[in-house]
Amino acid sequence: MPKVLGVAGFSGCGKTTLIEALLPGLAARGLTVSVIKHSHHVLEIDVPGKDSDRHRRAGASQVLLLGDARYALTAELAAPLDLTAQLALLSPCDLVLLEGQKWADVDKVEVWRPALGKPRLAASRVIALASDTASGFDAGDLPLLDLNDIPAITEFIAAWLARQRGHDKETAA
Repeated sequence: MPKVLGVAGFSGCGKTTLIEALLPGLAARGLTVSVIKHSHHVLEIDVPGKDSDRHRRAGASQVLLLGDARYALTAELAAPLDLTAQLALLSPCDLVLLEGQKWADVDKVEVWRPALGKPRLAASRVIALASDTASGFDAGDLPLLDLNDIPAITEFIAAWLARQRGHDKETAA
């Protein structure tokens, strides 16, 4: 199983932008990283009227749209997938960044911008706070990461991942 780290926060705080900025640095460290992005909206991946959309609308339970360099698999769900089922859909990788499932039972980096006027999350397993300001609030015992210092956040995640892998080796011994 890959290690899973949540990037959590309220809508509009910069989770997607942060993940986008982190991916090149993590890849440069030789890590394969996948992302699971949750959406509260109905997903419409197919182009209306195209063959794959027509197949899905006609009742196919899954449609695999295949090109030379990429594929997309759509499937109709009877119920939302739990995290174990989500991870089972991914190819093997070193790390999965989980965006948008702030209540999932995984370690998380919380993204918080005080200027947005939203409170901090009350989520469990927050291991660090990434913010664009270091004043006017108390991060408590959490490490405070500068949201604009992508190399430092990348280093924090790489160190976290190394500790998780070390813990797995200790547990297996």
